[in-house]
Amino acid sequence: MLFSTLRYMYLGWIDTQLVEPVLHFSYYGFDWVQPLPRPAMYAVFIVMAIASVAISLGWFYRLATLLFFLCFTYIELIDITYYLNHYYFVSLVAFLMMLVPAHRYFSLDVKRKPEIISDKVSKWCIVIFKVQIAIVYVYAGLAKINSDWLMEALPLAIWLPAKTSVPVIGGLFGLKVTPMIFSWAGMLFDTFIVAGLLWRKTRWLAYGAVVVFHSLTGILFQIGVFPLVMIFAVTIFFSADFHEKLLNRLSGVLHLFGSQNRDRVRTESPADNPWLLSFLAVFLVFQLLFPWRYLLYPGNVFWTEEGYRFAWRVMLMEKAGTATFFVKDGPEGREGSVINHQFLNPHQEKQMAMQPDLILQFAHYLSAHFRREGMKDPQVRAEVWVTLNARPARLLVDPQVDLTHKRDTWGHKKWILPLMNDEF
Repeated sequence: MLFSTLRYMYLGWIDTQLVEPVLHFSYYGFDWVQPLPRPAMYAVFIVMAIASVAISLGWFYRLATLLFFLCFTYIELIDITYYLNHYYFVSLVAFLMMLVPAHRYFSLDVKRKPEIISDKVSKWCIVIFKVQIAIVYVYAGLAKINSDWLMEALPLAIWLPAKTSVPVIGGLFGLKVTPMIFSWAGMLFDTFIVAGLLWRKTRWLAYGAVVVFHSLTGILFQIGVFPLVMIFAVTIFFSADFHEKLLNRLSGVLHLFGSQNRDRVRTESPADNPWLLSFLAVFLVFQLLFPWRYLLYPGNVFWTEEGYRFAWRVMLMEKAGTATFFVKDGPEGREGSVINHQFLNPHQEKQMAMQPDLILQFAHYLSAHFRREGMKDPQVRAEVWVTLNARPARLLVDPQVDLTHKRDTWGHKKWILPLMNDEF
């Protein structure tokens, strides 16, 4: 995360994604989260970078984990168009790290406060991360059990032929059978990899599969540091002996951290707080149930995207749209079309044009904007054509509906036009 933070700053994304846009699309219930002025936004990233170093070294660990979680999650809440599953995963892991005593051994905090040292930890501190990682993989695998992915090899049949220029293995991506093989392999990997990691006899084989799978996806797709995050995160499935052997090989570093003196190490683990354990139980139940909320909505979740986010649906569709917004002042006023890029950057415009809740947000923004420009009763409708997994483009929302009278809720958006039954 230190590398990711520095990379974000180096590429100028603080300005282009957070400071310069005139409009930010908010998560439901978090419209109060807004970007700070430019110097303050850079300060947030600097604090996050320092906190990531402090977490790695176990230096003022409790404060560092709190600052990192707050900074990272704040940045992610600013604009929903930049939502990615692995950003959500990082926020969850950062949150869990605030709750575990990961600074009681092999840390600068032990050198600073020798009395906190311990070479034992309660089992839940390990299990909680294993369960969270298992949810990510298994739910991603279950989400791949659909006709487009398994029967049509979509969207890989669209993406892989464009990757023939990849060195050494690029020729494979031009074969018609490759997308189908990759689709089934991806589903089987996600669904069963945790079982392989849990069983000692298959653990190293499973870990080899993790390295190959994530390295390949990292080469083929622009998904940032996520492959590295998962390659190293799953090492928590290895035994305590495995990790202790690694630490013992770093005896020189252990000396710097003041953890090499076995006589000082307490064998008992810190006392467990029953309220914390109860909270974690509720947290896990939420993580298990929340991704299934899409079952409460009618229609195809890939089309409506109601219940799509926070459900570990990873790279399951190729979706694109064009959205034209029309504004007029009252029922009898003249109607004119909106030039979207006057208000949105290219990424925001692309994401907005295929996600109904963002279309609604933009309509409300346009209504407020033109009201400030002098309109008394601005009405906004949208003609949005969307293609899903190479299907012919269809209207996504009712083009006759005045979106200014619609509100975003947890309920079904009846102004979304459904796909025909024979189209999925």
